[in-house]
Amino acid sequence: MTNFNPNLTTDEILTKDAHLIQSFANLDALKQDSARTAIVRGKGAYVYDSEGNELIDGIGGLWCVNVGHGRQEIIDAVTTQLQQLDYYSTFYNFTHPAAAMLSEKIASLAPGHLNSVYFSNSGSVANDTAVRMLHHYNNRLGRPKKKKILSRIGAYHGSTHLAMAMTTPLYSEGWDTAAEGLVHHLKCPNAYREAGEMTEAEFLNFLLDDLRETIEKLGAENIACFVAEPVMGAGGVIVPPEGYHKRMADICAENDIKFIADEVVTAFGRLGHMFASEDVFGTQPDIINTAKGLTSGYQPLAATIVSDEIYDVISRPGGMFLHGMTYSGHPAAAAAGLANIGIMESEGLPQQVQTTGKVFENSLRGLEDMDIVGEVRGSHFMMGIEFVKDKETKEVFSDEHQVGLRIAQAAQKRGLIARPLGNIAILSPTLILTEEEIARIGVILRESIEEVTREVH
Repeated sequence: MTNFNPNLTTDEILTKDAHLIQSFANLDALKQDSARTAIVRGKGAYVYDSEGNELIDGIGGLWCVNVGHGRQEIIDAVTTQLQQLDYYSTFYNFTHPAAAMLSEKIASLAPGHLNSVYFSNSGSVANDTAVRMLHHYNNRLGRPKKKKILSRIGAYHGSTHLAMAMTTPLYSEGWDTAAEGLVHHLKCPNAYREAGEMTEAEFLNFLLDDLRETIEKLGAENIACFVAEPVMGAGGVIVPPEGYHKRMADICAENDIKFIADEVVTAFGRLGHMFASEDVFGTQPDIINTAKGLTSGYQPLAATIVSDEIYDVISRPGGMFLHGMTYSGHPAAAAAGLANIGIMESEGLPQQVQTTGKVFENSLRGLEDMDIVGEVRGSHFMMGIEFVKDKETKEVFSDEHQVGLRIAQAAQKRGLIARPLGNIAILSPTLILTEEEIARIGVILRESIEEVTREVH
């Protein structure tokens, strides 16, 4: 009989890990190089590797451990739920208390008329679900051609076949995606790389014109939706110009195109609110997708939250909702979500982030005085640092320099996990950081950037 052993040595872990296919990894390099980090424990804002090193979790697991590691309230909620009911499906006419309670809670927090919740297991599937729902919605309204999807260059919406088609082509190089011709990518709202000499207002109008021209070219009668992250995450932490989301949503509404907000990263406190769409960006989406911070990563759970108008159409007599996953609304995952939201509300965590998140943001922006830091961008606890060879021309480092990776490695030596993304380092830490820990992150990053700057020069 094989049992889980939490006390394996590093060598034992890495030997067994040879059978694990890791996500978004250079698999060939992993075969040749054993320089991998095995994380074995977490507590608060920190994780610990198999060698006993304490590391600030500067990426929050993966944009998701919002309330911090080791929260006993969530662990107890999951344990109690498993003792009461380990599993039952939400197929057909079945439900259970945890899924029912969490759906009600999410509906109470979501903006405006978003009152119906479909649970899945990842943000990728939540985005797929939103599109499937809207295609079915348009079929029921007698509009079978209204199926095309507008996304953006630089977007990241997931790794399932359809979600990857909605994601920037960068992430599917050498791979196929579903629905060729179904997804159309609008221009990226990255002012640092795309605005040139335009003012912010001019750049906004440039992006709005791109949307209008695309709608005219494709025909509004053929377009089902526009999907957008409030702040682009894996595309490089891109914050759009002021008013962008509201104006884009207005144009969509004028053309009967549904607006989907992909809040997989931004919801549940990362920008200082339970949901960012309305409170931060002044928009009322037709659908919001969320995952990650919904359970703080303690259990895999995502939610597609739809408007009353959409639900009324897809629930009309004469048709079936032919969409479902075995683990939709899993009891343990739903219990984790309820406990996680309970912590956020009782501790006022989103409100706390409105202060500490700005301290974190400003601390990182202070790095812009460094020779290879081209731009620090983002909001609150969702930040990106872009490194350049020449600050005046914004010339990028060549791939072989691996600047982002080297800075992340230098930071890890000093006790901080950062996420490299080409010439960018991403920070999305737990939301419970103290100002002292924020200051320490700033020092580590500065020292790490200085080290790599000396090397590349």
